[in-house]
Formats: sequence, structure tokens, C-alpha cells
Amino acid sequence: MSIDLETAARVAKLARIRVEEEALPALAAEFNTILGFIEQLEEVDVEGVEPMTSVTPMALRRRADVVTDGDQQDKILENAPDAREGFFAVPKVVE
Repeated sequence: MSIDLETAARVAKLARIRVEEEALPALAAEFNTILGFIEQLEEVDVEGVEPMTSVTPMALRRRADVVTDGDQQDKILENAPDAREGFFAVPKVVE
């Protein structure tokens, strides 16, 4: 796939990037370079390769899922300027 000047101008407009007319050939060439690299990546055989999140194998440390200091609703609602029925009360913003 090749990007022409018209397509480069359209992409710049969609991205809300102001590109001067004389800079469009360089932008189109840059887009073509990026697309060429993507085409190279499509040639790589990845059959049977597991997806990974990092280049180094590691497992994230997990913490125990326990409640530490819950059940403080009354203390928290003391800070509320307006609390009703156990909840923060806020002004209506939708009509």
C-alpha cells in the first residue's frame, strides 16, 4: 500500500495536525516507511507463539484479598456536607 499526498493530507486533517503544503511529501514518505515496516512484520511466522506481556518471564506478586479496615461508613459520612440514608447527597445536575 502506498500513501499519496492527498491521503497524507486527509490523515493530517483527521488527526487535527496542521501540515503545510510543502511538508506533505515528507509526511507521505514517513507514512510509507511505517507501512513498509508493518508489511515486514506481517511476513514473520508467529504460528504457535504465545502472546506475552513482557520480554522477560515473570509473575506478578499478589497480595491476599482481605478486608483490612472496612465498615467505616459512619466515619466517612461525617466528612460529607450532606449525607442521606447512608450515602453522600449531591445536587441534581441532570434536568
